[in-house]
Amino acid sequence: MNQSIDPVATPEAYRRSLLAALGDDDPVEAQTAAPDLVRGLLAEAGALLTTRPEPAEWSVLECIGHIADSELIASVRYRWILAEDQPPLVGYDQDLWVSALGHGRDEPAVLVELFSALRRSNLDLWSRRSLDDRARVGIHAERGPESYGLTFRLMAGHDRVHLGQARRALDKVRGR
Repeated sequence: MNQSIDPVATPEAYRRSLLAALGDDDPVEAQTAAPDLVRGLLAEAGALLTTRPEPAEWSVLECIGHIADSELIASVRYRWILAEDQPPLVGYDQDLWVSALGHGRDEPAVLVELFSALRRSNLDLWSRRSLDDRARVGIHAERGPESYGLTFRLMAGHDRVHLGQARRALDKVRGR
């Protein structure tokens, strides 16, 4: 399972939790650092990469699969917000995606490559946008209006939440 705050049942609390994870840090710096943090965690996990700490909790690899899925979704949301006027932003069931897409059996190098490529593209897109573009809004199916700027900050916090989750999973399977 993902985290303690249900993004569908308590969308505002979920949004606040992601923003709190980022705090006052620069979202560009946080997002730029994430691919190397993912690589380091995967290398550190070694043979424990696919071990779930509990049957209903995600393994390190499943956490990383979710991070890659989220970057893919964010890529689409960013582009919808920038290209269309107040487009609908579809939600998704993260637990279902992790399970149905078989992230526990993914090739780690492929996930890192996907995540890194999407992240580079999204950071480049961000760097080329005006303040007016960053204020453009999409309508999230679960959380309501969200600007490009807010969505970008949420993703930086999202990385931290799920990298922390992966770290806790690894520590737990190591018996710490």
